[in-house]
Amino acid sequence: MMSKKLFVQRVGLISLTNFLISLSGIILLPILTKKLPIEEYGIWVQVGVTISLLPVILNLGLPYAMVRFLAVKKDKKEVQEGFYSIVIIVFLMSTMGMFLLLLLSKPLAVNFLGDRVDLVNILSLMIPITSINAVCLNFFRTFQHIKRYTLFTFIQTYIMLVLVAYTLLSGYGIFEAVLCRFLSQIIIFLLMISLIISNIGVKIPNFSHIREYLDFGIPTIPSNLSYWIVESSDRYVIGYLLGLSFVGYYSPGYGLGSLIRMFVAPLGFLLPPVLSKLYDENKIPEVKAYLEYSLKYFLMFAIPSAFGISLLSKSLLTSLSTSEIAFHGYLVTSFVALSMILYGVRSIITHVIILVKKTKITGSIWLMAGIMNLGLNLIFVPYFGIVGAAFTTFMSYAFTLVLTIHYSFKYLKFNIDFHFILKSIFASIIMSLVIIKYNPIGALNIQITIGICAIVYFVILLLLRGIKKEEIKFFRQLLRI
Repeated sequence: MMSKKLFVQRVGLISLTNFLISLSGIILLPILTKKLPIEEYGIWVQVGVTISLLPVILNLGLPYAMVRFLAVKKDKKEVQEGFYSIVIIVFLMSTMGMFLLLLLSKPLAVNFLGDRVDLVNILSLMIPITSINAVCLNFFRTFQHIKRYTLFTFIQTYIMLVLVAYTLLSGYGIFEAVLCRFLSQIIIFLLMISLIISNIGVKIPNFSHIREYLDFGIPTIPSNLSYWIVESSDRYVIGYLLGLSFVGYYSPGYGLGSLIRMFVAPLGFLLPPVLSKLYDENKIPEVKAYLEYSLKYFLMFAIPSAFGISLLSKSLLTSLSTSEIAFHGYLVTSFVALSMILYGVRSIITHVIILVKKTKITGSIWLMAGIMNLGLNLIFVPYFGIVGAAFTTFMSYAFTLVLTIHYSFKYLKFNIDFHFILKSIFASIIMSLVIIKYNPIGALNIQITIGICAIVYFVILLLLRGIKKEEIKFFRQLLRI
């Protein structure tokens, strides 16, 4: 079983990777916003939103089933059977999705992509490769090949960054940029599948366990689809009601607030296989310990980040994009940052529901949240614009958190350290006074202020005894990965 020390090391590695991925978005943002007209930048955002939607449906929840059922498998033949049966089913479903998108290319282009049918055609071709890539990445997650997972995630992100940046800086436009996105997916697929084949070989599966996988995975589709509605459908609503320019105004502020999600991402990767094994071995106290420790880790970084990002939003957006985008979108960041804290807490607590295999509960929660989110967006966006969409996001995540706590704690209740939360909020308020006093403008001044604020926050937290000595020792181990 993975020791707590090793767990913390792996959290650190995944956190570093997610930081670098988030950094790539910051690097690419000024290139996109300054080299593309605001409408075309809005199209770029819609492309990303669309390509994140279809695999959610077409994968049938099978990547999650692979993590749940194959993590304990040691026999090579069983691993081959599970992996290749999932790959084939996902490929068939995603190919059907590709043809469906091609048939609907004209209306989709007219309503959501600025009448660019050529971009819809590229999107169609991306569906199978993107879906299979999700399965391949989850293979490394399932068997806790953490370094390989982080390496491929990093390579995929930065190949796209380099290709897109070079293309736009060379004077090309949105079509070539989207084509580069497709090319980066092909490259990472070839790298991952080559390594997987070298490890487990090739086998034609007999689909002996596919029913079990589907029984687990399919109920997660409403949950994942509804999560997508909460997370991304606002871009479609904004684009349809207000136009692609407002999608361009909205997305950078949303992306800035979403940076907080990088603190929970490593836990979402590492916790499922670890908790599944502990729970199956009836080590309930250890399950609770991992959940408690993970929640504290997340909030330790998420709370001050929400304060800082909210106060620095306008300055950051001005430096990273354009003054026009900053003027329209800076208020979005605060609502989204708070929403991401709620999202992170829910993501940790919901592991209880997954452990007891009650995924239908999660699906029902997200289904209700998705309906609520879509309805509120249709009401608020016409009157309050993109800030209304951001507020709707906050309301939806608050709704999912309340229901997740209610149902999860029926099966397994663990301690939430409210004293630590209050100490973190207090330290964050003191830290925020530094930002208010200096009101930094310009990239260098912002970086210096962030560094000072981080020191102030952790010094105050230590003085308040918010972090225990043994926890400090654990985090020191991050330097020894």
